[in-house]
Amino acid sequence: MTVPGARPSVLFVCVHNAGRSQMAAAFLTHLAGDRLEVRSAGSAPADAVNPAVVAAMKEAGIDISAETPKVLTVDAVQASDVVITMGCGDACPVFPGKRYLDWQLDDPAGQGVDAVRPIRDEIERRVRALVGEFQPSPDPGP
Repeated sequence: MTVPGARPSVLFVCVHNAGRSQMAAAFLTHLAGDRLEVRSAGSAPADAVNPAVVAAMKEAGIDISAETPKVLTVDAVQASDVVITMGCGDACPVFPGKRYLDWQLDDPAGQGVDAVRPIRDEIERRVRALVGEFQPSPDPGP
């Protein structure tokens, strides 16, 4: 439940928080600015963000080289209005009152930039659609 006047919050979760969830969080931050609070986490975080993912995002004009994988916490889920999972299975806690989406996406782990690009592009498409859900519809006027 969003507190009136508070920014809606979105949490992206994948296993290692080194690829898909990092790309999704970066796109949402880039596209929504400060209108939304954005988090990402992993059920078993890696030591670093996938270098091919960093390279693919740089091609899209977004630098995520300073990001680090974060562990999924119950607090992060409780503090989020929308939780989007990407292959984390049953590791993501479920709480009433939250909106859950599961995005079936290929895992970029162990892939080169050529294989990451279509995953990146699909994530961007889905994030753009998500941003549209948070923007009020234009007033149709009289």
